[in-house]
Amino acid sequence: MGAVGVVVLALCVLATASSEVDNLLGNMDIKQREVMILKLLNHVTEPVMYKEIQDIGVNFKLEENVELFTKTDVVKRFVNLVKVGLLPRGEVFTLSAVRQMDEVITAFHVLYYAKDFATFIKTASWMRLNVNEGMFVYALTIAVRHRLDCKGIILPPPYEIYPYFFVRGDVIQKSYLLKMKKGLLDDNLSEHYGIKKTDKNIYIIDENMYDTRVFLNSEDKLRYFTEDIDLNTYYYYFHVDYPFWMKDDVMNKVNKVRRFELTIYIYQQILARYNLERLANGLPTVKPLVLDEPIEKGYWPWLVLHNGVQMPMRMNNVDFITEDTIDNLVLVETYETMIKEAIIKGFIIIDGIRLDLTKPEDIENLGRLIYSNIQTRGVTNLNMVKYPAYEYLLLIMKSVLGLNSNVPDGLFVSTTVLEHYETALRDPVFYQLQKRLLDIVILFKLRLPSYTKEELGFPGVRVENVVVDKLVTYFDDYLMDVTNVVKLTEEELKKSTSDVKLMVRKQRLNHQPFKINIDVISDKTVDSVIRIFLGPKLDSFGRPIDINKNRLNFVEIDSFLYKLTTGKNTIVRNSVDMHNLVSDRIMTHDIWKKIESMTNYEDLIVKDLRNFQTGFPTRLVLPRGRIGGMDVILYIIVSPLKIIDNININVLDVNRKNLVVDFRSTVLLDKMPLGFPFDRPIEPVKFLASNMKFMDVTIFHKKQVSDMKMRWERWVLRDYMMEMTPAYLDTKILNQGVNLVDLLQ
Repeated sequence: MGAVGVVVLALCVLATASSEVDNLLGNMDIKQREVMILKLLNHVTEPVMYKEIQDIGVNFKLEENVELFTKTDVVKRFVNLVKVGLLPRGEVFTLSAVRQMDEVITAFHVLYYAKDFATFIKTASWMRLNVNEGMFVYALTIAVRHRLDCKGIILPPPYEIYPYFFVRGDVIQKSYLLKMKKGLLDDNLSEHYGIKKTDKNIYIIDENMYDTRVFLNSEDKLRYFTEDIDLNTYYYYFHVDYPFWMKDDVMNKVNKVRRFELTIYIYQQILARYNLERLANGLPTVKPLVLDEPIEKGYWPWLVLHNGVQMPMRMNNVDFITEDTIDNLVLVETYETMIKEAIIKGFIIIDGIRLDLTKPEDIENLGRLIYSNIQTRGVTNLNMVKYPAYEYLLLIMKSVLGLNSNVPDGLFVSTTVLEHYETALRDPVFYQLQKRLLDIVILFKLRLPSYTKEELGFPGVRVENVVVDKLVTYFDDYLMDVTNVVKLTEEELKKSTSDVKLMVRKQRLNHQPFKINIDVISDKTVDSVIRIFLGPKLDSFGRPIDINKNRLNFVEIDSFLYKLTTGKNTIVRNSVDMHNLVSDRIMTHDIWKKIESMTNYEDLIVKDLRNFQTGFPTRLVLPRGRIGGMDVILYIIVSPLKIIDNININVLDVNRKNLVVDFRSTVLLDKMPLGFPFDRPIEPVKFLASNMKFMDVTIFHKKQVSDMKMRWERWVLRDYMMEMTPAYLDTKILNQGVNLVDLLQ
């Protein structure tokens, strides 16, 4: 029996002996701590299936152990909330309901301020039994990411913890059907439903992104991108590491570095990446949301939550100004007006404290105004419920767009996709909303001077040549584990495993590996920062785009520190090794197996879990090209490194193998603003320099025909849709890369 198994057995035996449990929990190594977290997050909608967690949770009395926490007031407050009544298990949790947000933040503080790992696990085990599952997962996830004694613990992907946010409701229903019938289905029905069984007794269900029943408008062309599980996981994990509500004194030291500048930049980059995908599909760049006009583009998520409640759809051209929303809309516009006036004046005064908005570094203040709160009076009061007027602008706007979550009781709500970080990127209106907020940032940047030749240049350094491999994108298949979505029988709970293994087949964007070779001539040995951007060349009508209208559409696909040597430097960047990218995440059941067999946990991090929590999906570095080629612009700039103050010099070792690093952007280490040099208006006559290079490149798309031909290929097209006109076939089928000749044979 492995070391992990021995500890688990000991915990089961000694569950009622408090001191022995404390010793075992406190002396756990990183592998054993990882296993405990995985168990806490497994089948969260079910009763606890692990005896040690059940016994620890039952025997721990939170109200009797207040002294085990460094801040006893938060524990007392949470106990009082429990007595009043928390959100019940089985209900939908959302931050958009103020009461729920207050409860979950308090729950997080209780976990965060546990004095040691033993107390942390005992508290988490108690919460697993007594707290709403969505609230529990949220509080525990953020606590794990911010507690020092949880450093190195890898959380399961959110799509495995709670598949309902990532898989369509009709697929969930088929999963239930398979479970109820223990995998017994009529062969013809299985083919029609898109279900197949592998030789390893795993059931695969096809989730067809091209199901025309969910199409409401042209935005649905982008479902392969907006509903990508890794893209949504990236956004969710960013919120986990940088919650808008978290006080600075709780935030870990690394994440405090330029916290709100990074928040603004992440939103800008997500929007820029979305616009690249729009142009690849012949759609114009997104326009900002206008609050007094109907929402032109509807969205039908086809998501059903674990309690059976559907996430609401929004039809096209919905007017969301109603008696219930008008007050909040006025409030939002008032907030925005106050912030814009502050930018124009150059300062704002809150609670008697003046905050400047004139210098580049003042973007931190602006980020707080838009996405969080200004900490003035009551900064150390973790239990503060009433927030300043400038706080949570984004949250309020999401709530207004949700149409139905801002209800008086704040407890039982029906949420939209916008109100969950796991699903927000699915809705086209999310990007309109972010465009509206980023326009405020643009107003701030307009007040700053354009970069000078001295700021843009790098004396003695010249980018001589750039060579890029052929860029090719394609669609491939991915199998996502959704076993957690089905309920377990009593026997399965005893065995801690499901007898039916379920996977969902998803089609997703990918690209062939490529390299970028950069030749840089330097007259000295010097530390540098190299930034690589990809941006559009033509608009949706095929017209060249002015650089000042286009600069915020450039996506930073790579940035890294590099020590230039005297003479010629040949730099090779492989697409899989670019900064902060994550390949396919290893499935949780494979992590379990590796942990049991591995002696060195750090090897697992280096080989399989690199950037697991922070990384942007490697597959989505490139936008979908076109069969005949899509022209884009590659931009490279080599700049002198201006290292930020008070930083550990070891982070400059770019070849180190310790990959438990929380910097999402290498250029956070450089004093230049994020997005440099595209973050400010460009004066073309001053912009070009020898240390930068623009280059035209072309992205091609390769058509793929899936080897898993399911119901839409075999049944609907051939037997029911032959009356379609050629024009309909062209728009609905041919543009999706499916070989029609093969389908009709």
